[in-house]
Amino acid sequence: MGNTLTLTRRAALAATAVTATLVLAACGNGSDSASSGHEGHSSASSSASADATTAAHNAQDVSFAQGMIPHHQQALEMAKLAADRASSAEVKDLAARIEKAQDPEIQTMSGWLKSWGKDVTTSDSSMESMPGMDHSAHSDMPGMMDSKDMAKLEKASGADFDTMFLTMMIEHHKGAIEMATTEKDKGEYGPATSMSDGISTAQTAEITEMNKLLGKN
Repeated sequence: MGNTLTLTRRAALAATAVTATLVLAACGNGSDSASSGHEGHSSASSSASADATTAAHNAQDVSFAQGMIPHHQQALEMAKLAADRASSAEVKDLAARIEKAQDPEIQTMSGWLKSWGKDVTTSDSSMESMPGMDHSAHSDMPGMMDSKDMAKLEKASGADFDTMFLTMMIEHHKGAIEMATTEKDKGEYGPATSMSDGISTAQTAEITEMNKLLGKN
């Protein structure tokens, strides 16, 4: 009888041990599965985040920033000439407002390009002190003045400067609006399309103002 009880107890203990082992294994597998699941989700999230970053801007956004920076830089150069050469207080005020509005936009667009790993283009006309610089380097862009136009403006003064400045800046603004319209239609980066909308609105109003100063309205 004693031997029978001992064998029965051993069998029961063995069964309990096997059951415990199976339960622990199951728990372990569940933990591994859960861990694997979290890792998979984390990896998917990282991939989605990377995709979102890539999709945050497109080629048009890059083109807009790289083109508008030198375009704005030339406008600033023209505006700075007005301080010493313009005879009209209205022209000087307009030039100051153009400078105040466009300089921060240049800084913003430069920041975008750097964050995207793209080259920050500059206008040769903004680097007068550097030998060999040609104002015509970006003259293929809408509204950009070539070296001859800029040379004429630099030599003008008084009422002649006022007329020349307003006439040239109207064309310059029209080019910027054309570029901004393309960005609004084809761009993907929210801040860039928003800036393009602001450029169109502000410069359309300034064109109206400049036409009035020229007596065209």
